[in-house]
Amino acid sequence: MKSLAAYPSLYQINTRVWLTELSRALGKPATLDDIPDAELDRLAELGFDWVWFLSVWQTGPAAQAISRANPEWRREFEETLPDLKGEDIGGSGFAIQNYTVHRDLGGAPALARVRQRLQKRGLKLMLDFVPNHMAPDHPWIDAHPDYFVHGSESDLARAPRNYCRVQTKKRPAGARLRPRPVL
Repeated sequence: MKSLAAYPSLYQINTRVWLTELSRALGKPATLDDIPDAELDRLAELGFDWVWFLSVWQTGPAAQAISRANPEWRREFEETLPDLKGEDIGGSGFAIQNYTVHRDLGGAPALARVRQRLQKRGLKLMLDFVPNHMAPDHPWIDAHPDYFVHGSESDLARAPRNYCRVQTKKRPAGARLRPRPVL
C-alpha cells in the first residue's frame, strides 16, 4: 500500500465517455465491471494516488429531454457524432436525478467491485457530490422546495442560465427555481 503523499495526484475520468468508448470496443454496453485490469494497472503504474470517476450518478428523463430538445447542443453533438440518434443523448452527467450509481453503469454493486479493484492497486476512488447539480426531476424539487432559490419571470429573463421553470406537484404552474448556493 502506498504511503500518504504530501501532494497526492488525481486522475479524472469522465466515466460515461470512457465506458461509451469501451462499449464500442467490446461491441456491447459496458459497465464498471468491464473496465480492464490492464487499464487500472496502467493508472497505478503512472503513479496516481486517486482516480476520480465523474458522472456516475443516476440521470433521468427530464435531463434527457432538455439535452435532446436544445438545437444548439444537438448541433454540437452531431458535429462530434454525425450518425447521432436520440437515444445517444443521455442528458448531462451534472443533471442528477438521484445520487445513486447509474443503473447503466452497473449500479452500486459494480462501483463497489471497481473500488476493490482500485484498492488492490493502491488507488483510492473519488466521487463528487455537488448539491446544485440536480435535474428538474430530482426528488428534492418536490420534497424540499426550501433548498432552492425561487425567482420571478424577470429573474429568469435577466439570468436564464441561473433559473429554469420546474414543474412541481405542489406548484403545477411551474416554479422558477435554482439550487441554493452552498456556503
